Order: sequence, then structure tokens, then C-alpha cells
Amino acid sequence: MSIVSPFDIGSAIDGGHSLLKKSVQKEELKAVSLRRKPLTQRDLTDMRPVFAVDVDRILHSKTYSRYIDKTQVFYLLKNDHITRRVLHVQIVSRIARTIGQYLNLDLDLIEAASLGHDLGHAPFGHDGEMFLSELCRQAGIEPFVHAVMSLRFLERLEKKGQGLNLTLGVLDAILCHDGESDFSTLTADDCRPTFEELDRRIALRLEDPNAMVQPMTREGCLVRLCDTISYVGRDLEDAIEIGLIERRVLPKDVAAVLGSTNGEIVYRLVQDLIKHSLQDPDKVAFSPEIAGALIELKNFNREHIYFNPKIKTQAPKLQRLYSLLFEALVEDFADGPKLEQTKRFLEPMDSEYLAQVKPEEKTRDFIAGMTDDYFLRLASIILIPESNTDFFS
Repeated sequence: MSIVSPFDIGSAIDGGHSLLKKSVQKEELKAVSLRRKPLTQRDLTDMRPVFAVDVDRILHSKTYSRYIDKTQVFYLLKNDHITRRVLHVQIVSRIARTIGQYLNLDLDLIEAASLGHDLGHAPFGHDGEMFLSELCRQAGIEPFVHAVMSLRFLERLEKKGQGLNLTLGVLDAILCHDGESDFSTLTADDCRPTFEELDRRIALRLEDPNAMVQPMTREGCLVRLCDTISYVGRDLEDAIEIGLIERRVLPKDVAAVLGSTNGEIVYRLVQDLIKHSLQDPDKVAFSPEIAGALIELKNFNREHIYFNPKIKTQAPKLQRLYSLLFEALVEDFADGPKLEQTKRFLEPMDSEYLAQVKPEEKTRDFIAGMTDDYFLRLASIILIPESNTDFFS
């Protein structure tokens, strides 16, 4: 398959060298500006910077629009001030772009990776991911990994099954974004940046969902650390907002270093990351003091927020719904399908997807793309019987 870089198309634009120069990124990013599929004529005459094209493609995708009703940590709560994924990815983008300016990084690559990094999340956050992954394992298909699913949406399911043909650098940064891991220093992998390497990394994550791979770019390293910055204080505020915890229980040594509000925490983490990353052009890093306090704060959040039984009361019901819905959808995909919802899902897909993707895999793809609300509505339609008045009319 031909892989084309927009850096090599200067001669394709009549008299367009001056415009093209404005869109050319730094020399070291040429390799990750490649796209898996050949460029179209529209690509060849596009005056936008390379990675800015990816930003727009992600923003205008159907998958991005579904962020609006995908919850972050707290689900099934009627509170409009709780963080949802659409806000989370915007915060990641804003924080990472701010730091990226100081580090002289490519802001469009940062923004595209930030906005796209959580597209593959299943309904109901990490609990939903855990339920869906277990169902995939039981069905004998690849485990569900939300970072891999993000790439599947972007490369395979969007645009009527054709994908968005994003750059290697953006796809890699999304795959490697894992902000849940406790890294305080990251260095871009010195691998040869190719789509073959990206595919190897995808296979590695599917073989071991907990496997960690270093991003190919410093921009990808920054997005991974900013994922943590964006949620660690925000989740604290959300937990206080719903009355789950009180601010006073935050460890005093953490508060002394990072502060006790989201604003203070973000400010001090950003300031520290800029300062210490400027000291070494190869790394994105926190200072040891800040890194230690950040890990302690994340551990506090895990104990008092993420694994707090008070917010898990509906998890057993959701797990049963996941299982029942998965079983019903597999059966429907295998039979035809018959449901209007599954017909609409398959309607835009190409013949290869229809013929080669197993019913279990179609079910995984379908559920992963659902919002929380759509999941519950579809479960109600499929699983709850309706009154039938035809016999008595």
C-alpha cells in the first residue's frame, strides 16, 4: 500500500510553495506525517498544516459527536456539572497546547491527539470497558482496549467504513495516551516511525492490554502526561460536588505541594512540567517532588473515588445489562440482522466489513460506539417486553 507524506507534494501545487511552507511542520515530524492511504487531489491542494487537517477530521467525525453523552468517572448521576468526556478531552487539549508552546512542539499534533484519545471508550467509563472486555474474552475475540478501539473508529469505522486516513503521529499518540499509568518522565521512542511499527504496537496492546509503549513523538509523551493533569484534580472536584468526599480529607502533604483545588493542582503541575521539560529537550518530565505528590494524589483518588463502593452501586446491574445486550446483538448480527438499530449500524459499512467481521466483533464495535443514554435505550428496546394490543384491537 502506498504511504504518502504531504511534505513531498510541493511541486503538486502550481505556484504554491509559499503557502506550502506555512503548512510544513518541523523536519523531525516528517516521518510521522505519513498517512496510511494515498493522498487524494483534495489532500494535495489543502493549504492547512498537516496535523491541523487531522484536528478537523476528528472534530467533524460522528465518533467525536458521541463524546457529549459519554461519562468520565461518575455515571447515572443527574448533575450537569459532572465532567463528561467531551469536556475532558478539551481540557487535555488546552493544557497540552499551553505546555507545548513553551516546549516548541507542534500544537496541531497535540490537539488532534488530545481530542481523539478517548474516542474508543465504551458506555459508563472504565467499568463499561471492563465489562465489554470480559465479554469479548468469553466470546473468543480480541480483548476490548479503548485506546485500540479509538484507532479502529478512526481508521476503519468512520466515513462509511473507509476511515479518516489520519497521520501516523496522531494515531500513535492516541494509542499510547494511557494517563492512568504512573509515569513522571517520558522520552519519545527512538523506533523507526512506520505504520508497520504502529500495527506491531496495536498487536502488543491486544496481546497484553496493560502493556505500555512509548509514543513516537515528544508531542505524544506530553499528551499522555497531560491526560493525568486534566483529570486528577477535576475528579477531586467532581467527587466533592456530589458529596462523595470532603476537601479536608485530602492528604496534607499532597495539598502542601500541589494545592487542594483543581485550579491550584493544574497550575502547579503545568508550571513544573514546563520548567523541568525545558531542561532536557529529549524528555517531558515532572520534578521528583511534584511526581511523588502526584502519585500520592492518584492513589488517594483510586481509594476514595474510583474504587469507592458508594459510586459502584449500579455496576452489577450494568454488568448484567452488558451481558444480555451483548448476547442479543451477537444473535441479531448473525441472523441478518433484524433490528432497525443494527441495520442502521451496518448500512454504511463496506462489503469487506460485512463479510469478514464476526458477529461478536460487530457487537463489540457497535456497543463501543454507544453513548450511555443510547445503551440504556437500546437495552430497554431489546430486553424489556412491550404490551401487544394487536390481538385485542
